[in-house]
Amino acid sequence: MALRVLGVTQNMRSFIRGVDMAKRYKSAATLQKTLLNIPATQVTKLDNGLRVASEDSGASTATVGLWIDAGSRSENEKNNGVAHFLEHMAFKGTAKRSQTDLELEVENLGAHLNAYTSREQTVFYAKCLSKDVPKAVEILADIIQNSKLGEAEIARERSVILREMQEVESNLQEVVFDHLHATAYQGTPLGQTILGPTKNIQSIGKSDLTDYISTHYKASRIVLAAAGGVKHDDLVKLACGSLGGLEASVLPAEVTPCRFTGSEVRVRDDSLPLAHVAIAVEGCGWTDQDNIPLMVANTLVGAWDRSQGGGANNASNLARASAEDNLCHSFQSFNTCYKDTGLWGIYFVCDPLQCEDMLFNVQSEWMRLCTMVTEAEVERAKNLLKTNMLLQLDGTTPICEDIGRQILCYNRRIPLHELEQRIDAVSVGNVRDVAMKYIYDRCPAVAAVGPVENLPDYNRIRSSMYWLRV
Repeated sequence: MALRVLGVTQNMRSFIRGVDMAKRYKSAATLQKTLLNIPATQVTKLDNGLRVASEDSGASTATVGLWIDAGSRSENEKNNGVAHFLEHMAFKGTAKRSQTDLELEVENLGAHLNAYTSREQTVFYAKCLSKDVPKAVEILADIIQNSKLGEAEIARERSVILREMQEVESNLQEVVFDHLHATAYQGTPLGQTILGPTKNIQSIGKSDLTDYISTHYKASRIVLAAAGGVKHDDLVKLACGSLGGLEASVLPAEVTPCRFTGSEVRVRDDSLPLAHVAIAVEGCGWTDQDNIPLMVANTLVGAWDRSQGGGANNASNLARASAEDNLCHSFQSFNTCYKDTGLWGIYFVCDPLQCEDMLFNVQSEWMRLCTMVTEAEVERAKNLLKTNMLLQLDGTTPICEDIGRQILCYNRRIPLHELEQRIDAVSVGNVRDVAMKYIYDRCPAVAAVGPVENLPDYNRIRSSMYWLRV
């Protein structure tokens, strides 16, 4: 009787396993079909070199913006901060619109106008109703071509940026990442902050701003991107009318190589309650074939916050250790890419006495990635990476950002089904290979702020970047 029951149980297990596999194949097929049915991204290049890229989802709203291949990396020591300063000046009036007129026009449309500056890109974008896309394009084109850059407005924005700098200095994560770039890319443009030093902000004038525009705001370095309810042919016509007069660059934009230096910077401040630490190795650029395996490795390490709970049920080894042994308050693995280089590492916040233990666990996990990572872990990370990428494209603005960034980085937008296939193609061997190439026995860059007395010295950190085995 026991054998009979056992036989039934085994048969039931086989049946359940078969149903489960059928469901999995069905869901995979549904995902594949969904990815293939996503509207195509259309790209058109104007005569002056400006690229127009859009995805028409038929929505009632749209996001349209200008992605410019110029950021703080395009600056030098003397004008560092000018790209961000220019972003502030863009909304302070043009030759045909005063600041008040511009604000009222945008308000009356019910639209949102915004901008941001990164180390390699400057972005101006608008969110609006689909029917208002022509007006949004005209406003954006006016902003980047005809800004007045009045002396009074420059003086006013100077004080605004100085206040913004004070706010950034109170955000310790921002401070640590600025220090990390400063030490990792010391002596190169990537080591500079986006906002620039105080002395530069106090001295930047109209000539600096106009010089930067004339040098970098060339048609070949600009992408007009749009997502939502927008017809591509109509967008191309709008671009020809509003941006067709932009000067084409005679020479291609040059990328100044930024060397990575394994080094550290520590700002000890025992008045702070927690230590904020970032450690990173040199990663790869956007177009490097190692980028996808590094993204999988980054997802495998994961992120964790004490407020989220999870405990022993966390999939990430480091998250499980952090929860069970109270190693830190939070950690976040990152893979920051630039054109020809990148930073792959982790940022964590912990109690002063836990610095050494947390760093030991981080480096042990990195060494495990290089030598013992399992197939199950890689599969989980791949699934999580695909899910995260799809979740990030929820709405017209994230899709528009994705289009603009990818056209600048890859000169095309990678279709989601192709991206999924490239992630699926990553094997355990690929992850181990890139981990050995970029992490194992490499000199890391370290930035630490707060009560960091218990953080091991750099030589000890460096010696933990490999395992001695007999």
